[in-house]
Amino acid sequence: MDAAHSNNVATYRGQLVGYARTSTTDQRAGLAAQERDLTAAGCDRIFSEQTSAKDAKRTELQRALEHLREGDTFIVTKLDRLARSVADLVDITSKLHSKGVGLRILAMNLDTGTPTGKLMVNLLGSIAEFERELMLERQREGIAAAKAEGKYKGRAPTAQREADTIICMKDEGKSVAEIISATGVGRSSVFSILKEAGRTTTRPI
Repeated sequence: MDAAHSNNVATYRGQLVGYARTSTTDQRAGLAAQERDLTAAGCDRIFSEQTSAKDAKRTELQRALEHLREGDTFIVTKLDRLARSVADLVDITSKLHSKGVGLRILAMNLDTGTPTGKLMVNLLGSIAEFERELMLERQREGIAAAKAEGKYKGRAPTAQREADTIICMKDEGKSVAEIISATGVGRSSVFSILKEAGRTTTRPI
């Protein structure tokens, strides 16, 4: 019996866990279609919700991520059902990797359990980093040029331009201090942007 038990452990491949999402304005039929595709893909369990991708909570997504165990595979029908941005995708895949969980995106035929899938995710991560560096560089150059011409008006316009970067950096786990250092946006503006995006309720001191 011990040998049989060891064999079962060795051959265990984990669960196939699906996630389906439509926005609050989408029809229920859209959610049902995703659930049907996930069932056809062999999912043992499916987490579903109707909520905007911009919703900070995405309760069922968080439940799914907490449910996943080493050896499981997380499946979605399309990339935009899972992530709000490339940076968000990289963050989610990083969490899955740390738990020993694979990711499969049906519409892209992407499976991180394969060498090609791993390469695609790594490329997406590199693109996200490249885009962020370009954005920060343009922002720094713009401020320098405005200062040189005596046209720099302060941080408020900069804060609005950097809103997406601030939110992405927060989603990646960066601290407020790191965000301020990277973007040059004031502490009060950073907290205001994060609060408006539903990322924090803490008020700056």
